[in-house]
Amino acid sequence: MKTIIFNILCIFLFIQTTLNTEQAHAVSDKLFTVVIDAGHGGNDPGAVGRRGKEKNINLSVALKLGKLIENNCADTRVIYTRKSDKFVPLHQRASIANNAKADLFISIHTNSLAKPNKKINGTETYTLGLHRTEDNLEVAKKENAVILIEDDYKQRYAGFNPNSSESYIIFEFLQDKYMKQSVGFAKTIQQKFRNTAKRTDRGVHQAGFLVLRETSMPSVLIELGYITNPTEEAYLLSEKGTSALANSIYQAFREYKSPTQSRQTSAKPSGTDIASETHAAETATDVPSDTQNEKPVFKIQILTSDKKLSQSSKYFKGLKPIGYYQEKGLYKYTYGESTNYNQILRLLRNKVKTKFKDAFIIAFKNDKKIDVNKAIKEFKKN
Repeated sequence: MKTIIFNILCIFLFIQTTLNTEQAHAVSDKLFTVVIDAGHGGNDPGAVGRRGKEKNINLSVALKLGKLIENNCADTRVIYTRKSDKFVPLHQRASIANNAKADLFISIHTNSLAKPNKKINGTETYTLGLHRTEDNLEVAKKENAVILIEDDYKQRYAGFNPNSSESYIIFEFLQDKYMKQSVGFAKTIQQKFRNTAKRTDRGVHQAGFLVLRETSMPSVLIELGYITNPTEEAYLLSEKGTSALANSIYQAFREYKSPTQSRQTSAKPSGTDIASETHAAETATDVPSDTQNEKPVFKIQILTSDKKLSQSSKYFKGLKPIGYYQEKGLYKYTYGESTNYNQILRLLRNKVKTKFKDAFIIAFKNDKKIDVNKAIKEFKKN
């Protein structure tokens, strides 16, 4: 009898050990997936300096970052959007990440200015959102302009014009459920750039990047430095520089992945423009105190003329009724009117864009034209 009981216990222990082993393997098989995106490539050089091209700097840092992760993080799978000098459309970069069910997306870029400037330098990291400064908008415009060399960009990106400021209004209403993780990771990256690579910290920002809009996981876009600054360009082209930058991003990645690392720090790096208190301050000063209860009215501007046109004018392509306002001696014609921005946005997309591809939304308050971005913020607040 004792022998039978002993044998049963042995079998039970064997089965339990086997199950535990299988569970351990199952857990270990769930690799953390990071997609590393080297911006530009192929016939798209990106920003160009005196000696180098952005596409090569991006690729160098991306490959070094990937190698650091592969060599030191056995529980992580690294996927590259490109590992050589080839062109990859923006939508394909996002699709690579989405199809891989990635846990993190890192897009690597190099900044530039229209005119070389020895005083402007440093790194900055972006998350998806609406730009709050013209500088942020210009960065997004430069990075999004790559779609213009794609064959079907008008259809692929639903008429989005990367050079039109009005196109970026769509980013105001994006509800990014990964914003907290993205911002937390971006802050850590900037901290590592500042403390590890000793780079000038230009902060964490938001802007409307198409490549981030298409991804369905925490995502950031990094600007490594200014290729139009001769001193910084030399650093970006050096082995020392690219290695230091890659190592900083790697260190930030390790902290992001660590279960003990807080992803929502209270400290705010210099230059950060995401904080809610900034938004509140901007909103509070948008309108005079005696008109706080007045709602902005949104309209669609379709046409500009130096003369007054009749309601039945052929230039309105059948749209009625048509409104207008005068500005700098010109008649500017509008269609639609509502305090509900979403309603006007749907009208623009579903009806007006088919007739007037360059139409855009404007806003009025107390019969005076106001900044549409401020009007949208007020609409959201209310």
